[in-house]
Amino acid sequence: MNGIENFLIDTNILIYFFDGKLNANQKNVIIQMFENSFNISVITKIEFLGFKDYFDDKKYTKAIGFVNNAKVISLSDDLIDSIIRIKQKWNIKLGDSIIAATAIKNDLVLVTRNQKDFEKIEGLKIFNPFDEPF
Repeated sequence: MNGIENFLIDTNILIYFFDGKLNANQKNVIIQMFENSFNISVITKIEFLGFKDYFDDKKYTKAIGFVNNAKVISLSDDLIDSIIRIKQKWNIKLGDSIIAATAIKNDLVLVTRNQKDFEKIEGLKIFNPFDEPF
């Protein structure tokens, strides 16, 4: 990571950050990403805010404010075509197909802890902040 990339933040990173489950260095890296390139897929917004029994009213209001700071990338017809091709070619879950296609089509580095879910997808750049030596 050279600091000039643009990023797509995966749902698991939002959860770790929101729950305070990052060490200080990981948190600083993620905050820099949020400040410079806080992009999420529409599926990440749905997954994050849609967790049943995760949010009480106060925490949900805070989560909505948090997500509203992100640029949410919606599904266009062109992106949907890419999602279909990725899902067919690599036989991965729909949510992961949406996230991968969104990153590739928008030339974004996917920030995720779940590298294994995405590693076989050609053309997808991945950054796992949990793998970085801090």
